[in-house]
Amino acid sequence: MKEAFKDSEEKSIFCAKVALEKKAFHITILDVKKVSSLTDYFLICSGRSDRQVQAIAQFIEEKMGENGVRPLGVEGTREGRWILMDYEDVVIHIFYDPVRLYYDLEGLWIEAPRINPPEEKG
Repeated sequence: MKEAFKDSEEKSIFCAKVALEKKAFHITILDVKKVSSLTDYFLICSGRSDRQVQAIAQFIEEKMGENGVRPLGVEGTREGRWILMDYEDVVIHIFYDPVRLYYDLEGLWIEAPRINPPEEKG
């Protein structure tokens, strides 16, 4: 099956929309192409509990699979505190919110431009 995305930015925005469907919040998309050789985009979002973090990750994996895209790797699923999903050109970080504050990835990648994520509702 051919991948359904025209580029990695479109893929990152799709994943952000999927995360929103599971009530993820504080969604940030960082364009790290010029500051990292690892990937093109980071999608960072938060959940209010370990169960919600797990549900967000599971839903992203399911919806990406429906579009013919499988992750290269997924880490942290069992604990649900920080799940990392590697889709090669898009790396997704799903945090239990207090853990996100502690690691402050946005601060570490402050020089990376932000992409406007889909709007959070209420």
